[in-house]
Amino acid sequence: MARLHVGCAMWTHQAWQGRFVAPSLPAARRLRAYAGWCNAVEGNTTFYATPTRDAVAGWAAQTDSDFRFVLKLPRIATHERRFAGVEAEMRAFLDAIQPLGERAVLWTQLPRSFGPPALDALGRFLRRLPPDLPRAVEVRDPVFFTDAGAASRLEATLTGANAEWVPFDTTLLFRNPPTSDAEQEAWRQKPRLPRRTRALTDRPIVRYLGRDSVDETIAGWEPWTTVVADWLREGRSPTVFLHTPDNRDAPMLARRFHHDVRTLVPDLDPLPEPEPVEPATLF
Repeated sequence: MARLHVGCAMWTHQAWQGRFVAPSLPAARRLRAYAGWCNAVEGNTTFYATPTRDAVAGWAAQTDSDFRFVLKLPRIATHERRFAGVEAEMRAFLDAIQPLGERAVLWTQLPRSFGPPALDALGRFLRRLPPDLPRAVEVRDPVFFTDAGAASRLEATLTGANAEWVPFDTTLLFRNPPTSDAEQEAWRQKPRLPRRTRALTDRPIVRYLGRDSVDETIAGWEPWTTVVADWLREGRSPTVFLHTPDNRDAPMLARRFHHDVRTLVPDLDPLPEPEPVEPATLF
């Protein structure tokens, strides 16, 4: 049975305390609490530093076997050395995440400066990754979205390595001028690229960025509910990450997206029930 995974860009956020998770949770329980709301998470911190194997074992212990970690590969491999001479660093990374087993997805996020001339190096790198772990690639050079030949070459490279193309849909964010500091910051930092909805594998991944407004964010994802429902009917198991500029409501939005898709695909399994949020006490 195809599954829909939904999640956020992180599993802990100060704005969620007392709303979605209990206030002042110890670190060893934060992921477990988050996993009551969502069944996937982006691993953005792994881009900056490889975690210890013991830390990853803790992640595995706090989550069910169906929970999915989409882990960003180390920047030394993707940004600094462009896949050259990174064997030791990648061995250390892959060893560290081993406790997750097949729950891990290897996410290669590439800089805007990564264009078509580097595709051969990307293909060689992807084919050397462990075959039992799903892999996905996010590109930000606009040429891959505007030039049919470049897009075709990228798709061929990814298909040859059984890798997915991850779209980062920011079209709603850039539809109207920013109305808050968080939206202004997102305008400065996030890529402005066309929406892409074509899946290459049985595990497509979507990153969707809305606005601070909950209503605008929900209205903006309507095209994705149809696309994701179609993927599920085709037997694919997609993962969708819900972002907003401030991420204050991200766990609720992830569950709402899952609900909206489930109205189109009624036999979709429900998400887990969140832990009750107890009020803060003095003792």
